[in-house]
Amino acid sequence: MPINRIAIGAPGEASHPDAIKAAFAEFFSMVIFVFAGEGSGMAYNKLTGNGPATPSGLVAASLSHAFGLVVAVSVGANISGGHVNPAVTFGAFVGGNITLLRAILYWIAQLLGSVVACLLLKIGTGGLETSAFALSSGVTPWNAVVLEIVMTFGLVYTVYATAVDPKKGDIGVIAPLAIGLIVGANILAGGAFDGASMNPAVSFGPAVVSWTWTHHWVYWLGPFVGAAIAAIAYDTIFISGSSGHEPLPSNDF
Repeated sequence: MPINRIAIGAPGEASHPDAIKAAFAEFFSMVIFVFAGEGSGMAYNKLTGNGPATPSGLVAASLSHAFGLVVAVSVGANISGGHVNPAVTFGAFVGGNITLLRAILYWIAQLLGSVVACLLLKIGTGGLETSAFALSSGVTPWNAVVLEIVMTFGLVYTVYATAVDPKKGDIGVIAPLAIGLIVGANILAGGAFDGASMNPAVSFGPAVVSWTWTHHWVYWLGPFVGAAIAAIAYDTIFISGSSGHEPLPSNDF
């Protein structure tokens, strides 16, 4: 079980130069991702005069998040592993691929990056609202939790298969593309119901800047549960039983 490999980390790890560099990489990757994703939503609202959501708007959100995430993961991959998501970091922690201290450092950087991106968008657009994630009519908080669990499971399962699995081979080259595509596909599937976050940091930045916290807990509980299930399932079934498996060092993911 991967949970047996969970580690707190050495006391000085959080201040180690490599860990600090990795945190900065997560910060900048998150700024890139949220600026593109949230910015596309703000642009849509401006063009439609805050009109009702449309299928074309959902497609635009899917594409902007997919493209932005491919780039954000790619530019951070060689430094921090390109998590760009507290849930992905949690999945890596549960699987024993990152220590708790480094994970906390990543979480701080990711949340700050999202807030900074939303502040830059608000300033750059002349004060337009950075809309927080919200549930659609007829969708209960627990409906949304289930959606977030399933969508984040798919995301973290993809991360494990293409970036973490030591048997990934050449498939690791397309990991950023695969990760971006699954997020884009999940937005098409769940975006009309709860916004399809899959990423607590992506939900956190707009919530802070707009100071809107209605059902915000949904976007933490669902992704963290989904990430943990994916990490445990993939590692237990496909990694732990493999011959010659060794946990990846944190700087490789």
